[in-house]
Amino acid sequence: MQYRTLGRTGVRISTLSLGAMNFGRLGRTSQEEVTALVDTALEGGINLIDTADAYGRGESEEMVGRAIAGRRDDVVLATKATLPMGEGTNHRGSSRHWLMTAVEHSLERLGVEHIDLYQMHRWDPATSDEETLSALTDLQRAGKIRYFGSSTFPAHRIVAAQWAARKHHLGRYVTEQPSYSALQRGAETHVLPVAQEHGLGVLVWSPLASGWLSGAVREGREIATSRSSLMPQRFDTTVPANRARLEAVERLAAVADEAGLTLVQLALGFVTAHPAVTSALVGPRTPEHLDSQLAAADTVLGHDVLDAVDAIVAPGLDLAPDEKSDAPPALLDASLRRR
Repeated sequence: MQYRTLGRTGVRISTLSLGAMNFGRLGRTSQEEVTALVDTALEGGINLIDTADAYGRGESEEMVGRAIAGRRDDVVLATKATLPMGEGTNHRGSSRHWLMTAVEHSLERLGVEHIDLYQMHRWDPATSDEETLSALTDLQRAGKIRYFGSSTFPAHRIVAAQWAARKHHLGRYVTEQPSYSALQRGAETHVLPVAQEHGLGVLVWSPLASGWLSGAVREGREIATSRSSLMPQRFDTTVPANRARLEAVERLAAVADEAGLTLVQLALGFVTAHPAVTSALVGPRTPEHLDSQLAAADTVLGHDVLDAVDAIVAPGLDLAPDEKSDAPPALLDASLRRR
């Protein structure tokens, strides 16, 4: 396993990190299975575990907390807030009102005294950067969290938050967590350069493109992944974007074969090759998934392989642009465009 410094924090983390979204009902994993996955990840050199309050409405946090009991100091523990956690109007977002409550709930579920990295799961257009950063700074000074970061923020919001932190003399986001893979390369256009400019650590989610690059999705095979059952429209190969992805997967698989790599090794090696990326979050549901991902821990792609990937999916190109999660709200909500 390789290790890199997380932005300007001085914390060293593994280039592969364990994502916990599949823990619990969503991934149909029991506590015993989750603990075994955590055991294998830690033994394989992974030292960052990333979860969120919204994963199973707290279930993932609870399972992670039980799995790391007795070895808290061996883990860089990351979680998130802002997505809805109930029907209450204020049980979501990044207001001081909610964050002060949400962090206490996460600490209780995780069974820990502090969170190493507390991330805003999405940008909240209803709350000013000043209010959010002020609340996070107070939580940091109180010892509830060590660092804080953002997740899936548009590039201009990353910049705005850095500016607000400086203007109001507040703590700043030290990490960003964008979606990035060999099939979804839009982050290369603005988000990754902005992260580099501001010295942010970058934790990449969905480096296997929701399973498209796992090796399970191939031409002529029935598509059967955990994501395909939850979001069948994203794997319907009659949809032009999905057809383009399948064709790209076949070509990428040929590149991997030529280089003596598995498709998983190619995919994870590709995202960790970007100079802005600190770590790629893998989200295994089974020990077999994790074993195939850990096999990519020391993969370093040569320039010829990286150039071959560029020839298949151009830099900055998203093959499924409708699935981008960082689109500004004004593009999605007509009322915000026409106020």
